[in-house]
Amino acid sequence: MEEVLDVYHRPYDPQHPVVCLDESPQQLIGECRKPFTDSQGVEHIAYEYQREGTADLYMIVEPLGRRREVHVRAQHTAHDWAKEVAYIVEEMYPNASKITLLQDNLSAHKKAALYECFAPERARAIVAKLEFVFTPKHGSWLRLN
Repeated sequence: MEEVLDVYHRPYDPQHPVVCLDESPQQLIGECRKPFTDSQGVEHIAYEYQREGTADLYMIVEPLGRRREVHVRAQHTAHDWAKEVAYIVEEMYPNASKITLLQDNLSAHKKAALYECFAPERARAIVAKLEFVFTPKHGSWLRLN
């Protein structure tokens, strides 16, 4: 945990941003009945719902840079993670010299996934720009529920 706290104490450096990445599975629900407003102006909402599947939300936050993005994916796999990491490096911070990526130590968060998704040269370029810092087990910084 000390390593995580040390990272949070770093001064802001746009050439070396600290970026937090986390994901959260979410249940998708739909309404079974439409809400309505009666003649007296009281809104009636039925709390019955139907399951519409699941989605995975990826939250990308650079706290000191005041930047955040949320991406929605159908699932959470190592390849989904690799595509999000590539997006951070290549699209969000293409001019950064180094990016500190703060994330939990989930089994899907492996550098090997980058090599499975991309050509070796591209995967290596992505990895070379990253400093990985992992939160302790059960210490994820993002709690959506």
